[in-house]
Amino acid sequence: MSATYQLALQQLTDSALPTGAFAHSLGFESYIERGLVGDEVTFGTWLSAFVGQQLVYSDGLALRFLYEGVDVGLLDSVLTGQLLAREVREASLKMGGRLLEIGGEVFPSGELEVYRGLVREGGAMGHQPLAFGVIARSLKVPFDEALSAYMFATVTSLTQNAVRAIPLGQNAGQRVLRHAHDAVAAAVLDVTQLCWDDFGAVSPGLEISQMRHERQRARMFMS
Repeated sequence: MSATYQLALQQLTDSALPTGAFAHSLGFESYIERGLVGDEVTFGTWLSAFVGQQLVYSDGLALRFLYEGVDVGLLDSVLTGQLLAREVREASLKMGGRLLEIGGEVFPSGELEVYRGLVREGGAMGHQPLAFGVIARSLKVPFDEALSAYMFATVTSLTQNAVRAIPLGQNAGQRVLRHAHDAVAAAVLDVTQLCWDDFGAVSPGLEISQMRHERQRARMFMS
């Protein structure tokens, strides 16, 4: 069983999984436009802040509460209200929708069908971290492994996009990913120590940059 879920988890977090993650910067492109991110060091700094804030207080806590048995419809509704930047909210729904579709074909389960049914009937929107969490939990992936994998997959997608956008060299991208190991490990620990009142307490600076992207003069990414 262990080998089975580990292979499934690798498939779910593979950069080749067609969820559309390559089309989203989740705000870092605004920092490039303002001249605040422009090389390996400055992108790494932004990435650490993103992991420690948005991934912890939004996606990470959503995953944890889902694993703890909080109703997926409630979590979906709260996430929709918390994602203040329209583009980031839409990115979560686009990637979540693709993940629900892929999961329904590749990793079907009763739990997944419940969430897909809610989305079809308009009772939920279908956010990426919840789609991932429902699939991972149905595969019996332990929470800490699911959260670590989800966070690092997000970090990998963003770094691959930064390699194109800044641009960074491929080796520089790998160095960024290596340095991000500690940030992800710390973020996983933080998620386990927070409470419901912390859910959605994302840094305003990140959210403002994500809102600015919508009106950016020139851009490569959808968010």
